[in-house]
Amino acid sequence: MSFVIRGAALPDGSSRDLFVENGAFVADAPNGAQAIDAAGLTALPGLVDLHTHLREPGYEQSETVLTGSRAAAAGGFTVVHAMANTSPVADTAGVVEQVWSLGAQHGYVTVRPIGAVTMGLEGSRLSEIGAMAGSRARVRVFSDDGKCVSDALLMRRALEYVKTFGGVIAQHSQEPRLTEGAQMNEGELSGELGLGGWPAVAEEAIIARDVLLAQHVGARLHICHVSTAGSVDVVRWAKARGIDVTAEVTPHHLLLTEDLARSYDARYKVNPPLRRDEDVQALRGALADGTIDIVATDHAPHPLESKECAWDEASFGMVGLESALRVVQLAMVDSGLLGWSDVARVLSEKPAEIGRVAGYDTASAFAPGTAANLTLLDPSANRVFGIDDLRGKGVNSPYLGRKLPGRIVATIHNGYATVLDGELVDQQEVAANATRYEAGIHSA
Repeated sequence: MSFVIRGAALPDGSSRDLFVENGAFVADAPNGAQAIDAAGLTALPGLVDLHTHLREPGYEQSETVLTGSRAAAAGGFTVVHAMANTSPVADTAGVVEQVWSLGAQHGYVTVRPIGAVTMGLEGSRLSEIGAMAGSRARVRVFSDDGKCVSDALLMRRALEYVKTFGGVIAQHSQEPRLTEGAQMNEGELSGELGLGGWPAVAEEAIIARDVLLAQHVGARLHICHVSTAGSVDVVRWAKARGIDVTAEVTPHHLLLTEDLARSYDARYKVNPPLRRDEDVQALRGALADGTIDIVATDHAPHPLESKECAWDEASFGMVGLESALRVVQLAMVDSGLLGWSDVARVLSEKPAEIGRVAGYDTASAFAPGTAANLTLLDPSANRVFGIDDLRGKGVNSPYLGRKLPGRIVATIHNGYATVLDGELVDQQEVAANATRYEAGIHSA
């Protein structure tokens, strides 16, 4: 496909035409290109999610690589990192290659598997980290997300291992003994509602331990879904000491608070839990000042029966790929805390850097010769988020019925459209384009 994208507003505030041909941005308008009128639209580098649950293999009733990829494209993403808590667990080269291959076959986004830190996520012995790093999937991020690597010695060994090839451990910071039976944030409200409390210190203590381990080893550490003001303080302290740590915040922790648990609606049950308004404000400030590096969705689809039940029996998690950019606009851009260049940094450039994905440096993201990965957003749109906005299997979104700004008009992945005029492109066409793109790479 060839495109002429007319009058797009770039993240730095300038406007210009963008030209796409043979999978890359080019300097001049291609002959016979499809024209896209982008007047009034904001062009961002394709979004990169460092924290997605695609569920396949093993939990296809919740999501598959295909359906999750469609949800990602609908949300403006061109790369997603698939978490390892599948069945079998992604703790071997064979499983991560399966996930990687499915992503390449379907073509809606680039799927980068995340490898498990420990075998079976059991926290007792290291997984096949070296084999996964050397596989065709070239895994560079390792996480037991959903479970904490609570053994300090095992965490140290994992950090030492990934240091040898520039990998990173992404920690789910949750001291298990402090969160047994936890159902929501610990505080006055949990006592009032009679739900088990998830104390902030259970997160903060693990982060404090792990940044010290990372400093000792000299390795890269990434903190998943930071949710408390105290965690922000620990990460800020670690960065001031020069420790190689990065951190993410989810869209829902930037917007929603524990008060939603009063409804006992399990769409609001998530791990880590929704916190106090004071925590939300601290997270927003930390994202604005760079203490928190990126926004990651923690997209966690579940079947209806896992959410339409009593709160204490419901699964933890929310879907977030389709709504992430719109929530960031509401919480951070419309409030004046971030500009669009900052959005490009926290949703594209920096997550790509952490995951070692090339081609997403905002300074050259639209330069001729760079692979064409692009999101076109209409920031002036403002409409209710509904079931029709969801493109994966999961409908456990906390934003259903809520008005959100923004609309994804187009997503271009490796030079091919996956979303045009706000609608997903046909699956067979996308898959055929992905095959042509891969063939072009191997023949170049």
